[in-house]
Amino acid sequence: MGNSFGELFRITTFGESHGAGVGVVVDGCPPRMPLSEGDVQVELDRRRPGQSDVVTPRAEGDRVEFLSGVYGGRTLGTPIAMLVRNGDQRPGAYEELRDKFRPSHADFSYQEKFGVRDPNGGGRASARETLGRVAGGAVAARVLRLGAGVEICAYVESVQDVVAGELEAFPSRESVEASVVRCPDAVASARMVARIREARDCGDSVGGVVRCRVRGLRAGLGEPVFDRLGADLGKAVLSLPAAKGFEIGSGFAGTLLRGSAHNDAFEMREGRVRTVSNRSGGVQGGISNGEEVFFRVAFKPVATIALPQRTVDAHGREVVVAARGRHDPCVVPRVVPVVEAVAAVVLLDHWLRDWGQNHAFGF
Repeated sequence: MGNSFGELFRITTFGESHGAGVGVVVDGCPPRMPLSEGDVQVELDRRRPGQSDVVTPRAEGDRVEFLSGVYGGRTLGTPIAMLVRNGDQRPGAYEELRDKFRPSHADFSYQEKFGVRDPNGGGRASARETLGRVAGGAVAARVLRLGAGVEICAYVESVQDVVAGELEAFPSRESVEASVVRCPDAVASARMVARIREARDCGDSVGGVVRCRVRGLRAGLGEPVFDRLGADLGKAVLSLPAAKGFEIGSGFAGTLLRGSAHNDAFEMREGRVRTVSNRSGGVQGGISNGEEVFFRVAFKPVATIALPQRTVDAHGREVVVAARGRHDPCVVPRVVPVVEAVAAVVLLDHWLRDWGQNHAFGF
């Protein structure tokens, strides 16, 4: 019920923030691809807590275990089950929240839907669930990279009102990882760090925007009408905790232009059809056109903060709540690999769907 994503390449995540563990089952991965736990671990290390003083200090090693689907260092074509056991569990820090609904959190809505909830760290609503998405996305990204030469790179574009400069060239992983906030603009990165530390020291939080860019994606991926490539990318990223906005290509800024200025003119370049500009963001009519795909995702300030806030409890009484757990003052530095992961799942799924319909037979 809403825990799986994808058609031919499908991931199903499981686990709660302070349960025994979290993980993912990946179905539809092509067989015989080289895959080791290290290939997945490198991505989990980018997402894990405790990386710096601008993220949650929760101490988790996040070591992945393959339970099935891989033998002798190669995928079998059968479901790949991956598990990460939770280690640094402190449910006592959430005792006050058992009956209190944190403002802008999922406490109340989960209680209303299910009639029961796990209050420890938000349970299933915790961003720790995204660990399974990163593990599954690591597999998808590896298939795309090794099998098709597709590269996916996300980075922090803004934290609150601190905005990085526009990047013309496709960013390298090294330039993104050189910053603790994963912003390749060194000047803006320093200001972002200061802004996050300021909010953290006040017991508050801030939001930001992540941009994701994809190159090497061939034309023809995506489906007409309901399963458009942009629509599925939007669904994937908007399913992430704290995600509040999505735009592809020119997005909302495109509404300020006239069609004559916004249209991407076609030209012949190096023997194939290309576009002079790329305000479409690599997707036209819901189908990739062979240009770079790029989109932006807005993430709200983390809802769980240390400041006292007015709320109500499960008995309908007006009370005050202040979180005592370990929380990110800004989610965007750790969500960068998560955005890349869900994008990889969408792109591989559409790649497989397109091949099955349009390229499997020689008609």
